[in-house]
Amino acid sequence: MSVVPLLLTARVGLQYTPAVALDDLGIRVVRTWLRDTWGAWSREHRDVVVVASGLSAVQERCVLAHELEHVLADDTDCGGYIASIRQERRADIEAARKLVAISDLAEVAQWAPDIQSAAHELHVTERMLQVRLNDLKGEGWPWRPLGGSRIAG
Repeated sequence: MSVVPLLLTARVGLQYTPAVALDDLGIRVVRTWLRDTWGAWSREHRDVVVVASGLSAVQERCVLAHELEHVLADDTDCGGYIASIRQERRADIEAARKLVAISDLAEVAQWAPDIQSAAHELHVTERMLQVRLNDLKGEGWPWRPLGGSRIAG
């Protein structure tokens, strides 16, 4: 399963459709009731991404983007706590980079009064938009507290 053609033809931002990218890789999306997560992928069952039923279209788009990043990285099952956190953080950041193009963010930042409005316009969850803003260090972007990230300063 080569990802090179996928990467060369990938679209980002509002045109990014992780469901199509998963389909191009031959990975089925299965919707079912999940107890404590919105999505999952496992090396053991490489050809399936499981998504919680009942999610909104925006939530599902973000979950699929996140799980696709696990697929592309060929992540191992979360054996250790630290490895698990690193894999989840990387999947979030890479998904956010594809879901929220800087050009789309710059356009929405000119008029959106708050992060809820911006996330709605960008077709992402508020959490995924926050991940993208944190990735960009929040410099010059609205909806961020002064001083940037509490972790990074």
